[in-house]
Amino acid sequence: MKKLINAPETVLAEALDGFAAAHGDLVTLGAERKFVRRAALKPGKVALVSGGGSGHEPLHAGFVGRGMLDAACPGQVFTSPTPDQMLAALAEVDTGAGTLLIVKNYEGDVMNFEMAAEMASGPVMRVVTDDDVAVETSTYSTGRRGVAGTMIVEKIVGAAAEEGRPLDVLKALGDRVNGRTRSMGVALTSCTVPAAGTPTFTLAEDEMEMGVGIHGEPGRRRVKLASADAIAEEMVAAIVGDLPQKGPALVLVNGFGGTPAMELYVMFEAARKQLAKHGVPIARALVGNYVTALEMAGCSITVSLLDDEAAALWDAPVHTPALRWGV
Repeated sequence: MKKLINAPETVLAEALDGFAAAHGDLVTLGAERKFVRRAALKPGKVALVSGGGSGHEPLHAGFVGRGMLDAACPGQVFTSPTPDQMLAALAEVDTGAGTLLIVKNYEGDVMNFEMAAEMASGPVMRVVTDDDVAVETSTYSTGRRGVAGTMIVEKIVGAAAEEGRPLDVLKALGDRVNGRTRSMGVALTSCTVPAAGTPTFTLAEDEMEMGVGIHGEPGRRRVKLASADAIAEEMVAAIVGDLPQKGPALVLVNGFGGTPAMELYVMFEAARKQLAKHGVPIARALVGNYVTALEMAGCSITVSLLDDEAAALWDAPVHTPALRWGV
């Protein structure tokens, strides 16, 4: 294992300290590093809180700031944060309008956020993301997994929250965006959790995992390495075949942490051509590492249908450590 760390047992604490120090104008670290929150809260606004296992950076802490999340709870690598972390975050960022939790559909995240919501003093609602079309049920999850589409929900709902929309309206918006968003991933290599010290799974030099999860969970099947065009053809067909309708869309090509930007743009071009064949025009695009799996090589493609409201909210100003425009 070759990693730029001091020790596996201190990597998360030191990463959080570095993150907070690097972005002190935007975020602050909660007591005992239980959460990351906006440096300046906006009174009277519904608070948005998310979180999950670390190792997916910049998700979720990198999206804390104006126009997105008010707080994020980081668990240990690939491990759900605990209910006390979430409860501490809720108490810190609820300024009186209630809190919306944005939760990826993994058993630990769903259970722990639900427990925190039940113990919270103010009104709390949840949006559970489940955009992965690869498999219905797999390691960590019951039902579809919440993957890169989660950050699209966080951005669109975050913009609406910044406008001052009420909790129930934000909940309905989040569910609607999630319902129009589909993702699928492919892995070319495994990743290594620092505490484990060995790869999560193994792939031969000529193999790839089609439909992999963001923790290295198995996908649809293990197949021989193929061209970018062939990979995109299968992924886009699965995504479009599962969308509730066709129409203008936001397309995210998301790297898993170990894929060069050049290859991500090759995959975007391949996906663009496939989407054109399926009659899905690209209205907005984003390419880069946003929902990663440590140093895994590979990527995911996410397609989120956009109406005028969703497009305007996507375009709205955002200022976070990992996403910034319009400001």
